[in-house]
Amino acid sequence: MNVSPLATSRRFLLAAVVLVASTVLPAHAEQVSITAEFKPDSSYPHRNKFQNTTPPSGYCTYDPVQCEQNEMFSLQVPIQFNSRTPIMANHASPRQGATFQVPTQWRELTVYHETTREPETVRVRIVGIGSRYVTEDVMKLVGGAADYRIAHNLLWGSSWVNAPAPCLYSGVGFYSTNSYAFFWKTPSATACTKQARFDVPWLRLEFLDFAYELETPNPLGMSSGRYIGSLTYSVGPNADFDFGDVMIPSSSSLTLNFNLDVQHTLKVDIPPGGEKIRLVPAGGWQSWLQAGRRPVNLFRDQTFNISASSRFKMQIIACGPGVNGECGLRDSKDNRRVELHISVSMPNGITDLAGQPVKRARLKSGNANALYFKPGFYVDRAPGTLHFEVPPHSMANMLQPGVSDSYSGTVVVVWDSDI
Repeated sequence: MNVSPLATSRRFLLAAVVLVASTVLPAHAEQVSITAEFKPDSSYPHRNKFQNTTPPSGYCTYDPVQCEQNEMFSLQVPIQFNSRTPIMANHASPRQGATFQVPTQWRELTVYHETTREPETVRVRIVGIGSRYVTEDVMKLVGGAADYRIAHNLLWGSSWVNAPAPCLYSGVGFYSTNSYAFFWKTPSATACTKQARFDVPWLRLEFLDFAYELETPNPLGMSSGRYIGSLTYSVGPNADFDFGDVMIPSSSSLTLNFNLDVQHTLKVDIPPGGEKIRLVPAGGWQSWLQAGRRPVNLFRDQTFNISASSRFKMQIIACGPGVNGECGLRDSKDNRRVELHISVSMPNGITDLAGQPVKRARLKSGNANALYFKPGFYVDRAPGTLHFEVPPHSMANMLQPGVSDSYSGTVVVVWDSDI
């Protein structure tokens, strides 16, 4: 028996790249961009996380291993803090000296897909703070010392490398005759303070270094494209970034502009010759030809290799001729028709939207009958199967003793990321 070809069609996902302009904020507001992307990697199919692509500045350029081990990132922004009054020796209130309090709690923001406006949640928290203070020659301020390192320590009672509680040591400290660069980890929202032991006529923090941790959504549940959103922190006395009552910032706010780029993969490969489906009975045609024993059914399993990192759908957009609401085959002489059932089995890692394995899920023609699937991780060239079958109830009409004929039909199957 000869059954003519069944055609298979495929659609593949394309990720659009769009440049997004920064939001205009009032004067005296500092902005910085944080970018992250997700691209499926066949070498690490179970790594379903965004990669932070923001060029680092500040602390993580000095100690990248420390940042990598702690999954934190750092940025340096040109916000200066200048003392509005002298800092007096042994000041009673911590807020009258060098004090640092930062937003260590998780903050949530919503990022929106640039075209569909789909929302996703991002979380961020500040886990480190640093700068470089500048003042007058510290040897003169303390009235002399063995060297400048000791002079800095005398001025503030201890080294700036060793952070005051609850801040923690980070290993960074560089000093000169009148400056000291430092960076402290901030595990708590409580302020970290330094008390001046000698009068400091003026003090300037030349920039703001901060380290942050980032929690991004599961990219496998997101659409391809860019998601954008922003989070604004206040800066100044009693603000989110609070450096006391004496140190006044050059910018009253710090806005983090987030840009998440999702580049999904959907690719389907049919082995050579796989577009031609020849239906046969189990064990071949010999029992029918030699003994007249009608086969139970006719079938063919056709494998395909699928790579997918995102939700997708499958549907039949054409199958002819139809019969009884099903796809069908037609004979070449008398226009007799029989049903053709089509189903699909997915490889491990791809489930239906309820998370159930996909085994012989029926495919029917039309948009309303589309089937939807999702990967639990990046599936790379894993084998799936299309099952074609002329069911048992069609066999008596199709195969009659002494009648020779052939049936054919065309089916167009689509794998589509646009859902």
